[in-house]
Amino acid sequence: MEALNEAQDEPSFRWYLRGARAAYSIPGFILMSSFVGFSALAKAADVGLWATVFMTGIVWALPAQVVLVGAVIAGNSLGAAALAVALSSVRLTPMVVAIVPELRGPRTRGITLYFLSHFVAVTSWVLAMAKLPDVPASRRTAFYFGLGSTLTLTNMIVVGCVYVLVDALPRELSAALFMLTPMYFLTSLWGSAREWATNLAMVFGIVLGPVCHVLVPSFDLLIAGFAGGIGAYVIYRLAHRRRSA
Repeated sequence: MEALNEAQDEPSFRWYLRGARAAYSIPGFILMSSFVGFSALAKAADVGLWATVFMTGIVWALPAQVVLVGAVIAGNSLGAAALAVALSSVRLTPMVVAIVPELRGPRTRGITLYFLSHFVAVTSWVLAMAKLPDVPASRRTAFYFGLGSTLTLTNMIVVGCVYVLVDALPRELSAALFMLTPMYFLTSLWGSAREWATNLAMVFGIVLGPVCHVLVPSFDLLIAGFAGGIGAYVIYRLAHRRRSA
C-alpha cells in the first residue's frame, strides 16, 4: 500500500519517462524494423521525404500507411485512397474501446483520451495493456503518452534516416527492405488470427489483389479487401451454422 502511494506521488514526468523507456522493447524494435521496409516502399513510390515522415507521424498505424502508399503506386483517386485508409483503421476501434477504460483516471479529461487515442496501434496497445495494470490510475495517461509519443517520434526518425540512405544500399538489400513490411504484417496477422475466417480472408485477398489490380486498378485494394473479407465471413458463418445444426 505504501509503495502504491509513493508511486502515485511521483510526478507525471517520471511516468512519462517510464513509458518512453518501455517503448524500447522487443516489440518496439520489431516495429522499427518494419518501418525500415516502409521507408524503402515510400521511396520506391516516389513519395517525398517530408511527406513520408509526416505520414508516419499523422497516420501512425503502419498498415494504413502501407495502404496509402499502395494507393499512390496504383494511381488511385484521393477519395478512394482516403476511404481505403479509413477502412484499414477501423480494426483499431476495438483496441481504443478496450484501452480507454484502462487510461481513464478520476480526473482524466475527455480531450486527453481523444488525443491519446491517436497513438493506438498494435504495438503500443499490446505494450500498454501489459504495463498499465502496474501503473497508478492517476499516472496512466502520462505513461501511455510517453510510450506512444516515443514510438511515433522514434519511427519518424528511422523513416527519415532510411529514406536518405536507401539509395546507398545494395540493390538486393533495398529489395529485401521493400518486401519487409508486407511480409512482416502478413506473417504477424496470420499468426495472431483467432478464427480461421481471418486466415481465409487473407488468402482471398492475396488471390484477388492481383486480379483486381488488372481489372480495376483504381479500386483494387478496396474491392479485394471487401470481397475477400465478406467472402470469408459468409463461408465462416455457413460452416458454423452447419456445425451447430
